[in-house]
Amino acid sequence: MDVVIYHNPACGTSRNTLALIRHVGIEPHVVEYLKTPPSRAMILGLVKRMDVPLRSLLREKGTPFVELGLGDPDLTDDQLLGAVEAHPLLLNRPIVVSPLGVKLCRPSEAVLDLLPSEDLKPFTKEDGEVVIDAEGRRVR
Repeated sequence: MDVVIYHNPACGTSRNTLALIRHVGIEPHVVEYLKTPPSRAMILGLVKRMDVPLRSLLREKGTPFVELGLGDPDLTDDQLLGAVEAHPLLLNRPIVVSPLGVKLCRPSEAVLDLLPSEDLKPFTKEDGEVVIDAEGRRVR
């Protein structure tokens, strides 16, 4: 299975998502989007495949979101894309692309909807939260 993760290694959610992908035996294509930001066209393509508004992919915490006035509902997608282009940190993460779909994986266990679900092994997040129990069942 071909999987891509738009990843920030400084983010615990992103690290846990990457670990879950690898845990099911998939080595994804890792795009450190702060070093190699996706193009406007790629972002728009991801948004279209997710069937969500562009605004829903913007990150507020730890970004210049407020300073740039990005909460203004009158801003166009073009203006939002310009802000993301200038400040890639505004793009929320991790975004995962698989043959089963595209999703912003917050919380990290949301990635399991995009991965094979048979024969899951137990998995615990960095913070100790159990995501897959000893019987291979997702903990919700």
